[in-house]
Amino acid sequence: LFQKWVNREISNFDYLIQLNTMAGRTYNDLAQYPVFPWILRDYTSEELDLNNPAVFRDLSKPIGVVNEKNAKTVKDKYENFEDPLGMIDKFHYGTHYSNAAGVMHYLIRVEPFTTLHIQLQSGRFDCADRQFHSIPATWQALMDNPNDVKELIPEFFYFPEFLENQNGFNLGQLQISKEMVNDVVLPKWAHSPEDFIYKHRKALESEYVSAHLHEWIDLIFGYKQRGPAAVEALNVFYYCTYEGAVDLDALTDEKERKALEGMINNFGQTPCQL
Repeated sequence: LFQKWVNREISNFDYLIQLNTMAGRTYNDLAQYPVFPWILRDYTSEELDLNNPAVFRDLSKPIGVVNEKNAKTVKDKYENFEDPLGMIDKFHYGTHYSNAAGVMHYLIRVEPFTTLHIQLQSGRFDCADRQFHSIPATWQALMDNPNDVKELIPEFFYFPEFLENQNGFNLGQLQISKEMVNDVVLPKWAHSPEDFIYKHRKALESEYVSAHLHEWIDLIFGYKQRGPAAVEALNVFYYCTYEGAVDLDALTDEKERKALEGMINNFGQTPCQL
């Protein structure tokens, strides 16, 4: 598979889907949904110039520290973390780049995710300001907040419908601008959801991404996922998210086990290391 990818016999998209599958990710489990990278950082220009390296996200860094400004905060958090009981290892992020709530967040406009989101929010839509309402605003929030580390889902590269409120759901209105949340606000360079998907997919298959994608793969699926390389890369997540970190079968207390299972399901899971 790797050789095929290197020889450009399969696309970046297909390669990522295959890696996700090999690492146990599947569309059938929201807690282990396929994870894809944010690949661009230009969501404001009128035109998207894929020949300009500056429009791309730095794929060698976890999303939480793509903005240099966040690196110090993230590092300090890790270095100053002490668990008095000595059970919890140090970590850079208390949240995760892929979890069930995040998948529902992105796919809120299409069923069955709408219903699942409403169930998660105790029977109603979450408040409008927390909804996925704009791609530029979502990116900006990631850059401003080192605690928000959501990566993307494959749909961003092939499924324009999830960007439209075709079912006419009432998603509420934003507090400050009083704007109703409806279709997702697109970057200026995208003229329609289809145009966004077309250009975004083109960006994924671009020269720049082809040359740097392996850096992101190392972080998510490879050697920088855990151990000293992960510490150095500012890429350590809460211990419960790693495969084999918790032996659920060894927990005799049913309540404790249920609580931990719930946490793992909601918290996000790091893919199996390939």
